[in-house]
Amino acid sequence: MANGRVLLIEDDVGAAAALKRVLAQEGFDITTVGRGDEGLARATAGVFDVVVTDLKLPGMDGLELVQRLHSAKPRLPIILMTAHGTTETAITATKLGAFDYLLKPFEMSELIDLVEKAAASSRLMSEPVELGQVPLTGDAIIGNSRVMQGIYKEIGRIAATPVTVLIRGETGVGKELIARAIYQHSDRSGRPFIAVNCAAIPETLLESELFGHERGAFTGAEARRVGRFEQADQGTIFLDEVGELSLSTQAKLLRVLQERTIQRLGGKELIAVDIRVIAATHRDLERALHEKQFREDLYYRLNVVALNLPPLRQRTADIPALVNYLLHRHGVELGTAAPSIHPDAVALLQEQSWPGNVRELENVVRQLLLLARGYAITRELVRQVLDRSVALGRDETQQMSAWVTGFLARAEAGETERVHGQIIGAVERELFAQAIRLAKGNQAQAARWLGVSRLTMREKLIQFGLHPAQEESDSG
Repeated sequence: MANGRVLLIEDDVGAAAALKRVLAQEGFDITTVGRGDEGLARATAGVFDVVVTDLKLPGMDGLELVQRLHSAKPRLPIILMTAHGTTETAITATKLGAFDYLLKPFEMSELIDLVEKAAASSRLMSEPVELGQVPLTGDAIIGNSRVMQGIYKEIGRIAATPVTVLIRGETGVGKELIARAIYQHSDRSGRPFIAVNCAAIPETLLESELFGHERGAFTGAEARRVGRFEQADQGTIFLDEVGELSLSTQAKLLRVLQERTIQRLGGKELIAVDIRVIAATHRDLERALHEKQFREDLYYRLNVVALNLPPLRQRTADIPALVNYLLHRHGVELGTAAPSIHPDAVALLQEQSWPGNVRELENVVRQLLLLARGYAITRELVRQVLDRSVALGRDETQQMSAWVTGFLARAEAGETERVHGQIIGAVERELFAQAIRLAKGNQAQAARWLGVSRLTMREKLIQFGLHPAQEESDSG
């Protein structure tokens, strides 16, 4: 399946062909047009996940295109390509609704990374999250237990209000799905939904990602950049793992919540934003408050309405419905019919503690689908998968412990130093090597699995001397 449907609007035939070829290689379904007015008509009438457009076009320039298309389809991400000399125009386009912009000349990896981000954002906005139902495809919050019924009622109660929401719960309970459901049932559902994982972005880049920066604000800031808060203006921003923010970033977020303004890094202008904030965390924020790691004033600003999601072990009555849903969903992904599962096999799954919550259950179901090969899933097969997972985790922990002990022993003996960097480097190299090998050289796919940007993937492959073609041949 294609990674997304992209409308490319570019009047330069050679440039259009090159861009189409690169994006098609990454799995995108590309439609190209050469005029701005034609692009507007195709985008308005058709179904696309992302629009990539040049600024200077015959028929209608990119700025007017962005304004009119965003007015017609506010949730359709638009990426503007423009020359360095028209940076201010690009900023204006972003204020008019563009998802982001690229300054020419740019690396193709930059374009791929940005299109992937836009396509992911488009999916979050366009694919509905079912509540309590079991759809054949798509995302859903599954469960009809009393505790989940309470969650659904709370979503219905707060969705249409403008209040800030803090979603709390252990890792893997589905906090992003809850945020999307709140957004989709709100009066801002027709406006942008921007999701930012605060734990996945390096601290040195996070403030720029959230608030943007001015040209020259830091080394490498060659042009002004609009941040996620500006992009989400009039819409909703979801700050996942907000408990991981540094104290300095917390202070800036507090100002956004109090004054509804942001200030780009290196800038003096206060920019008004009309935005709804939904945050999520797995951290014990009360403990973080006590340890002075989280601001008390920000805590109360975020905690206007709190949704506490229960771990899976506290709603085991929902496991049969969850298993049924996951079997069908991943059966479609793996191209196999969902097999039946014996009641005693489901009962065994209900007896587990599931420290990884729904995410861990989902991993087990995937393994069951691969091993069952279309035949009925028995209790014995479930036991086999569970035992293997436990043994694998135990063996990996023991191997890792022995490996680290060896490094430290050599450091103690004066045979090596800077052990931390050596260990992190070795782990990173192996991680990226195995990911690119498993993806058969497809950098975009490997990057998605690792949860890193396409640009980061490319940089790591260069850093560690890993070449996709070689990695692919090595695996044979």
